[in-house]
Amino acid sequence: MEKPKSYCEYVATLPEDSLDRIYHDTQYGFPVPSDDELFGRLVLEINQAGLSWTTILKKQENFRRAYSNFQIAKVALYSKADVTRLMNDPGIIRNRLKIEAALYNAQKIVTLQEIFGSFKNWLDKHHPQAHKDWVKAFKTTFKFTGGEITKEFLMSTGYLSGAHIKSCRIYAQLQEKALTD
Repeated sequence: MEKPKSYCEYVATLPEDSLDRIYHDTQYGFPVPSDDELFGRLVLEINQAGLSWTTILKKQENFRRAYSNFQIAKVALYSKADVTRLMNDPGIIRNRLKIEAALYNAQKIVTLQEIFGSFKNWLDKHHPQAHKDWVKAFKTTFKFTGGEITKEFLMSTGYLSGAHIKSCRIYAQLQEKALTD
């Protein structure tokens, strides 16, 4: 069997109740209105670096629990004791650089919220722009956000196109939704 060329083609080969298929059909490429959920998606994308997305999906509820339900204001106040707690949590990815990036990024988002009213407003202010410009904005603002992490975060939250191929039924749903919004 030929290797799928896209995430859409890959998930089409999976059972409807698989984590990847559910994520693809209900979240991937969909706009995310909540700052906390945007932060959560950024945490997940950062932690995916070097791993499969399926691994992250299997651990996403553990991440949610470990990072105070992705409440930015709480995570921004995490201490060294929280870093130790997270480093000892077998339910998440225990990588110090990724953990420290999550805390730093939460603190930066708090600052963005103070300046722009919300993290989403900061993203909206930059939208639309080319991938390279997004990468520059993310690299100068956040930690552990290289080109691929930035691209996947923005595609997964609807800020960059490419989450779904045109023949995907979810692509059509998202296009229809964009027209009615």
